[in-house]
Amino acid sequence: MSAQPFPAPHSHVFLGSDHNRNERRTWLVIALTATMMIVEITAGSIYGSMALVADGWHMSTHAGAMLIAALSYMYARKNAHNPRFSFGTGKLGDLAGFASAIILALIALLIGYESLLRFQSPVQINFQQAIIVAVIGLAVNLVCAWLLRDDHSHHGHSHGHDHHSHDNQAEKAGSQDMNLRAAYFHVLADALTSVLAIAALLFGSLYGWLWLDPAMGIVGGLVIARWSWGLIRQAGGTLLDYIPEGEDLPEEIREAIEVGGDKIADLHIWRLGPGHFGAIVTLEASIAQAPEVYHAKLAHIHDLSHLTIEVNSRRMKSKSG
Repeated sequence: MSAQPFPAPHSHVFLGSDHNRNERRTWLVIALTATMMIVEITAGSIYGSMALVADGWHMSTHAGAMLIAALSYMYARKNAHNPRFSFGTGKLGDLAGFASAIILALIALLIGYESLLRFQSPVQINFQQAIIVAVIGLAVNLVCAWLLRDDHSHHGHSHGHDHHSHDNQAEKAGSQDMNLRAAYFHVLADALTSVLAIAALLFGSLYGWLWLDPAMGIVGGLVIARWSWGLIRQAGGTLLDYIPEGEDLPEEIREAIEVGGDKIADLHIWRLGPGHFGAIVTLEASIAQAPEVYHAKLAHIHDLSHLTIEVNSRRMKSKSG
């Protein structure tokens, strides 16, 4: 069997510009989280602390979710040049982000369920020990959040003139690495639960408000559920080739192409990966020119990484991919 069953005349590598950096940082976060998890479970078992053991197993759920992110980075990188992926592996991160968002939603449900059980059957809390565990967990999560921050300054579309106010939002959405974003939200979710737990434990130790601990758990569960829903919508939309409101790429293409009586009869745009879009343009031209001319007209749109143009007219009918 041929090793290149679908040879391509040009590259189909549509990984994000920070793919390798994000992969390394995700593995580092997993190492930190797994180490903290083992330390907490071991110490809790030796010293009889259920708070330590419970927090350790709680961290394992987020470590597992981040493992999905790390493995997807690795698989996408190793198969970036695999010709069987017709449009590359850039959207694998969106698939991993969608899966992580589902896990995040399940974690929110679990936190809410456990909190409701605590309302019905309150348990005695060792406040001092629990606060120490929560503070240590918060410190680890803050370090992980710093590692997973997306601080790369993207300049998605290259404009030759001013556009409407949605530009920054559209550029940000088009350049976002959903895989990294999902991992980041897992860390934030853990940090949020630690912050809420510390607040509940402090007031509980001062005033004996045992009900505040499960109440904070429900608040945290609701916030995490909202984050997960946003991730599900965004990643799911990308997987279904949905162009979000505020994305001005269709208007940019029309402005560049529809001149001199030429009209776009059909236009399809989809995201290939962070900072990469593909487009299929069917053009009804009054006087058809070679497809290379239209490619040149769109060359200033840097996010447009894969372009197919079909030109129809009375004089000429041609295709270029």
